[in-house]
Amino acid sequence: MADGGDHQRRAALVTGAAGHLGANLVRALLAQGRSVRVLVHRQTRAIEGLPVEIVRGDLLDRDSLLAACAGTTTVFHLAATVSAGWQTASRMDEVNVCGTANLVEACLASGVGRLLHFSSIQALAAPPYDAVLDEACGLVKPDDGGRGAYDLTKAAGERVVLAAVERGLDAIVLNPTGVLGPLDFQPSAMGEVLRALGQGKLPALVAGGHCDFVDARDVAWAAVAAEHEGRRGERYILSGTRLSLVDLAQRWAFATGCTENRIPDGDGPLGYAVCRGVCPSARPAAVAHLGVPAYPAHAAAGSSHESRGRARLSSAAHRRDLA
Repeated sequence: MADGGDHQRRAALVTGAAGHLGANLVRALLAQGRSVRVLVHRQTRAIEGLPVEIVRGDLLDRDSLLAACAGTTTVFHLAATVSAGWQTASRMDEVNVCGTANLVEACLASGVGRLLHFSSIQALAAPPYDAVLDEACGLVKPDDGGRGAYDLTKAAGERVVLAAVERGLDAIVLNPTGVLGPLDFQPSAMGEVLRALGQGKLPALVAGGHCDFVDARDVAWAAVAAEHEGRRGERYILSGTRLSLVDLAQRWAFATGCTENRIPDGDGPLGYAVCRGVCPSARPAAVAHLGVPAYPAHAAAGSSHESRGRARLSSAAHRRDLA
């Protein structure tokens, strides 16, 4: 990679800057005095007023990717089509797989120093029941009929990146768990759920449903740390706090003052069984080295409520070591 002085002068490119994680990452980079270039397709609300260089482009337009990558030392690839459901796979395949392949080629052609590819916990194969999911778990198999198109395409995109490492690309893969936190402008799917909770629009919640949630700010700082400390070709799970859906709803109710949702008193196996297949709990293999900040859930929830009721709830996160 470039030396320290040149590293500060050359821009870091962020794809998906208009999204939830992208908005947090751009601000984390700017806070370090970095020069930031963002690849924008349509939306710009998340970066309005920020001192960034905007490049219009599309992951399916190879020329626009070459232009965006030119002169950059690091590329943070966050752009993706996100779905936790069972939508038609064609659009997700175009963006999450073909788009990632196009960006990989642009990085190789432009001599980018390092690519940090944002995958997902959803890309990893589920371990045996009640076993720990960690970086050693393999990717979801392409013919796994029990997983949705998002899981399959994120796994395929990760394979593209890891294959490029064998061709000489310096790349790292980051796999966040369920992301919550500030600057969720669109909002995200989870942001929609929290907004509905805050507005009292969910008639009831299923007891159980334990998931791992991580603060978007923690993910952003972990990515910044991984740029310097991460090992080429490695995968890093970015996890936070394991909460049941009831815990999450109660924290959100405390922050918003909304008590109109029916929150069950106990915990039950149904929600856990359903949610475990969607967002399995995870424990990263390395912790504590990088000093990534951790935000308490109740404090982040309060800041979320103050920001016009958008989905800004954050969970406490472990400190991580990517070295």
